[in-house]
Amino acid sequence: MKLPSSVKNWLSITGALLALFNLASILSLTILNYFFGFGGSYIGLFIFIVLPGFMVIGLILIPVGMRINRNKAKRAKRQGKVLSWPIIDFNNTATRNASIIFVIGSVFLLIISSIGSYEAFHYTESVEFCGKLCHQVMEPEYTTYHGSSHERVACVECHVGSGASWYVKSKLSGLYQVYSVLAKKYPQPIPTPIANLRPAQETCEQCHWPDKFYDRKLRIKHSFLSDEENTERIIKLQIKTSNKIVGGIIEKGIHQHISPDVKIEYKTSTDNRQIIPWVRYTNLKTGETEIYTDAENMLSKAQLDSLETRSMDCLDCHNRPSHNYNAPQNFIDESLAEGKISKTLPSIKLVAMLALNQEYPDKDSAFEAIEAQVTEWYESSYPEVFENRKADINNAVAEIQNGYANNIFPFMKVNWKEYPNNIGHMESDGCYRCHNDRHANESGKVISKDCNLCHNILAQGTKDSMQYANSFTPLVFEHPADIGDAWETELCTMCHTALY
Repeated sequence: MKLPSSVKNWLSITGALLALFNLASILSLTILNYFFGFGGSYIGLFIFIVLPGFMVIGLILIPVGMRINRNKAKRAKRQGKVLSWPIIDFNNTATRNASIIFVIGSVFLLIISSIGSYEAFHYTESVEFCGKLCHQVMEPEYTTYHGSSHERVACVECHVGSGASWYVKSKLSGLYQVYSVLAKKYPQPIPTPIANLRPAQETCEQCHWPDKFYDRKLRIKHSFLSDEENTERIIKLQIKTSNKIVGGIIEKGIHQHISPDVKIEYKTSTDNRQIIPWVRYTNLKTGETEIYTDAENMLSKAQLDSLETRSMDCLDCHNRPSHNYNAPQNFIDESLAEGKISKTLPSIKLVAMLALNQEYPDKDSAFEAIEAQVTEWYESSYPEVFENRKADINNAVAEIQNGYANNIFPFMKVNWKEYPNNIGHMESDGCYRCHNDRHANESGKVISKDCNLCHNILAQGTKDSMQYANSFTPLVFEHPADIGDAWETELCTMCHTALY
């Protein structure tokens, strides 16, 4: 194959050699990684980022050299000269020295560039890069991440995971995200990328896995009423995370949902998976299958067929593992229980809720309003308390502001309502998306909302009047307010989405 005479120049030859060398390296590393696992997850950095970069540079050098050489040829033709291939004579000292310098320089440049690219890669994988580069946009995620149980797990461990393909996908997605921030095209709030999340089996189950035994947990919940005394109510729950044999009968636990012996599938009619009209339960040992449909959200067969059938996994319940936005009643109860806000300040729970259940244009306005409302409340309603306990009042103001700053972000329009937490059933339906006594199969069997399916009440009441369960029979829940049997027939969210 005859080549154009314009390629007879050092720049084009160097570019061709550089491109061929890196192409060969890419193919070799790809084969070694695919068949022998060479290089681990980070080898993708070199296969997809570093080496292609040098190959592109080499390819660019070829036409650049040809263009320069073509111009030289035109000048030479006018002068009656003919350009030929460069002569490489290693008997010539100057040629040898130039070749040595070129080879050593190229290798040195490749090493330095690789190290730089590797460090750049690590920086783009860091928590600081994910949370601080676009500070205002990512402030909600960055703040709640630092208050989560996964604070020591890097963002990329869950959002990207191992392997070159997901790394490339994340970086391509990141390019659009950078554009969105620069062009101010980002939505407020940013929707949770449910459909694009990597399967839990490839992320969550690298540390947590279904076959592991998780013993039952004791949870003690302190709640405070919005009365003058901030009456404290305590409830002690045994959370049934695992199965347990009781009287020779297996009592199934919450993690039965992802048991290797069971497959649970569902269809959802909303992007955030909060409404589930169809559920299929399959016993993988016996092959038995049951289909449940929601009587209040009935869809036609054509509508159901158009929806994706999803197999239930960890993230269907644990959907806010690192970015949970607590409702005001929850983080104020926590502050009161831990003594960060004095429980003896009259009506402090009520005034905190009145201040927090309002919308503010920005954080500064919220802070000013919280301080003004709490101060004015005590100054007008409890003047003696205002005069004698200013330190406690100021401390309460600071703690309420801190709870607001860690859970509510007006710039991005982020709060607990925008990102419902599916663990539990108080402020969002969570478990009650399926366990609501409405999902029934053809024989009339329903997916029960019985409290004791997931937890047993071991104790409940106030400090002065506690009830305790015996060894075999859990307590029946007593609602702090007298609402009759409404708590049994209605979902908790009917009231607790708005009330406190």
